[in-house]
Amino acid sequence: MRLLIATRNRHKVGEIKAILGPQHDYFTLDEFPEAPEVTEDAPTFEGNATKKAVTLACWLATRGASVQHVLADDSGLEVDALKGAPGVHSARFAALDSATRGNTPDAENNSKLLRLLSNVPTAERMARFRCVIAFTPVPGSRIETSSPACEANEAELQTELFRGVCEGRIIDDPRGARGFGYDPLFVPNGFAETFAELGEEQKNRISHRSKALQQLKARIGL
Repeated sequence: MRLLIATRNRHKVGEIKAILGPQHDYFTLDEFPEAPEVTEDAPTFEGNATKKAVTLACWLATRGASVQHVLADDSGLEVDALKGAPGVHSARFAALDSATRGNTPDAENNSKLLRLLSNVPTAERMARFRCVIAFTPVPGSRIETSSPACEANEAELQTELFRGVCEGRIIDDPRGARGFGYDPLFVPNGFAETFAELGEEQKNRISHRSKALQQLKARIGL
């Protein structure tokens, strides 16, 4: 199967390839520099993942690309003491404090999270990583539309969603160098190490993204 992984995040690409296996032909947005930018402005992970997958599937159809499916992931951290924040804003959490557009560096996002939790006791720092994967077939015929988003169409109707959650807690200081995003601050339930300390193999057994991808893997019969 020829899959477009709708990201330029090499860490995320590596996780997805490791879990789905080597039997597919993988492409990323790095190989399609002219692909439309998708503004992830939906209030839910489901909405953002679907918007990204459908927009790119429709765009690929107009280009006659050989890609068969688009895999788009939206994921983030939800902290109970912050009423579910940063949530869908996880990748641009620090940017919300300014007029900055786009994602902000991991260190800035982590720093803001720790600042907001500075007066929250350890026992009250429950959190979870949540992931939603949208899996969208690229329409087989050319779509005539004035927008690459295509509105409601065949691709949107055929999009399937897969969800994964990993429960844990937020610690006081970052630990580990093998993760990305909020990994150095997140300790999954049942472990003493952060995601950034566990390493790729262990993380890929228990992570939110792994749980969603395992559902997708079962769906496509692998």
